Amino acid sequence: MRSHEVTAGRTLVVVMDHGEDFYTALADACQVHGIRQGYIPMFIGGMSSVEIVGTCERLEDPQAPVWSKVHLTNVEALGAGTLAYDDTTDTVLPHIHVSVGLKAQSAVGHTSHLLAATVQFVTELVIIEVTQPAMSRPRQPHLYDVPLLRIDSIPGV
Repeated sequence: MRSHEVTAGRTLVVVMDHGEDFYTALADACQVHGIRQGYIPMFIGGMSSVEIVGTCERLEDPQAPVWSKVHLTNVEALGAGTLAYDDTTDTVLPHIHVSVGLKAQSAVGHTSHLLAATVQFVTELVIIEVTQPAMSRPRQPHLYDVPLLRIDSIPGV
């Protein structure tokens, strides 16, 4: 277990419009407002298509991450995540999980890691900026090369 007290900065509300790519709009909002790291306590909205991590195949190694995806259409979504910063590429690295309900199938639900999404009508999200300490997402070679959140210690703490 690792934990650190963080200093919250600004709070932003982002409205993504019909037809926008979720991750492109998120990256644009972060760039426009100079957000490098933070968290998304929630987002809600409709999505015309989503890709989430999942499979119907038997897993050779149940402990290993699943890299395949499931494609769903016409969903209502609720999600949350974290934003870390990669200083080598000067990009924000989101880690988003989502629960979606298929509108045309009695709102049957799916929950997993969000890989891609296109906004349908509107998606609204809140970003809480973290000003310190630094948050990054280095890959972990000993854990299937999964990028895990790292929170750097504040000097003197």
